[in-house]
Amino acid sequence: MFAVLKSARKVAYGTAFALSALALTACEPVAIGSGPIINTSKPVKVALLVPRGSAQSGDAVLAQSLENAARMAIADLEGVTIDLRVYDSAGNPEVAAAAAEQAINDGAGIILGPLYAEAANAAGVAAAKRGVNVLAFSNNTAIAGGNVFTLGSTFENTARRLTRYAAKQGKPDILVVSGDNPAGAAGREAITRGAASSSARVAGSISYELSQQGVINAIPTIRNSAASNGADAVFFTATTAGALPLLTQLLPEAGLGTDTYQYIGLTRWDIPPQTLSLPGVQGAWFALPDPTQSAKFKQRYSATYGAAPHPIGGLAYDGVAAIGALVQAGKGNALTAAALTQGAGFQGTGGIFRLRPDGTSERGLAVATIKDQQVVVIDQAPKSFAGAGF
Repeated sequence: MFAVLKSARKVAYGTAFALSALALTACEPVAIGSGPIINTSKPVKVALLVPRGSAQSGDAVLAQSLENAARMAIADLEGVTIDLRVYDSAGNPEVAAAAAEQAINDGAGIILGPLYAEAANAAGVAAAKRGVNVLAFSNNTAIAGGNVFTLGSTFENTARRLTRYAAKQGKPDILVVSGDNPAGAAGREAITRGAASSSARVAGSISYELSQQGVINAIPTIRNSAASNGADAVFFTATTAGALPLLTQLLPEAGLGTDTYQYIGLTRWDIPPQTLSLPGVQGAWFALPDPTQSAKFKQRYSATYGAAPHPIGGLAYDGVAAIGALVQAGKGNALTAAALTQGAGFQGTGGIFRLRPDGTSERGLAVATIKDQQVVVIDQAPKSFAGAGF
């Protein structure tokens, strides 16, 4: 069903929906061409490492959603037989490393998962000793590289998409507003790099303490910095579960409203849905996977399993579909880094994506706004990696 994108200018349109993924990062450059050589006419053994057995609430449900999505992807493949074997990682590095070793002993030519960064890194180290690649579900770019690839969308991917769009729309001067924590710092750095890769510029950067009073105290500084530095857009790293509701309430009251400044979000502003009703987010921009493709995946999954997929369950579908597309091409190097990082990428549950030689992933994202409490796509997700600023 899914196919490798044949070129940067041509997409396989026969897919029912697109792949979406999470990301992993390691520290070594990928050794292009590394990975086992396989016989594509025979069943290809793929290991799936899921966080079943973890003490963390919800991991059992997530593990089942990942397995369900992977099996749905296998059923969608044509002319390819995947022998999927599932291993529990318990969300634990030691267990994940042992599971990776056992999977390879059982004949796995590639590993999907695990989810958590430390577990994924440990599995990657174990698999590297055996020359096997890992497609992890983490979006922690600190572990990507070498034989570990990330499937998920990263801050930098999103920031690059949005800063380039802002520059094209005449909003190139961006004030970055970030929380005073590791996630805020990572977001701020991603926005800075995104601006540097486009014609946008960072017109200032303000951080705030992660408390209600900290946000309140930062409001005058944010307002004054925007005015004095000539900003025409404010790029927030805040999440809807964090400081975003308060920031988007207080800044317009302080004179930094959306009638003058373009609000941009590094995270999804449509989750949870009640965020859409906030007055301060109306007209803001944020990025998201191709909504049409994502909806098709959710509908098919729900029809198959009687419940909605976990928000990141589709990553397992993406991984299997990418592997299947490469195997379908009939080349023995289908599981090597050279094949996995082919530039045209793959179609997935959330649009096009590709794996980069540094182990991170790049995804084609749509740009959306919020109008009358509804999500409206204002710039469609690209259908290929030709153009569209990618």
